[in-house]
Amino acid sequence: MKAIYLREEGWTFKAITEELDIINVSQAKQWWYWYRDGEIDRLSQPIGKQYSFGHGPEGSTLEENLIIRNRILENQIKILKKYSKMEKKWYGKYLLI
Repeated sequence: MKAIYLREEGWTFKAITEELDIINVSQAKQWWYWYRDGEIDRLSQPIGKQYSFGHGPEGSTLEENLIIRNRILENQIKILKKYSKMEKKWYGKYLLI
């Protein structure tokens, strides 16, 4: 989760792996993609361990998953708002011509 928080703050994957002593940059990227895609249960999955589709580890609670899911949705809303503003600027340039 620390790697994900750093990525949300704008850190590069290389900087995150150096800061947290993660051996492979692709591992930090994979965690970010799982978080971004809402596959939160996979974050607590041990390395080399795969769970059946739709099933997470026994220790994850519904409350923890809801908190993380809420953060994902909030981030998606922020991205959509930023894109909407950019889109208005793009179309505004073409409408003035």
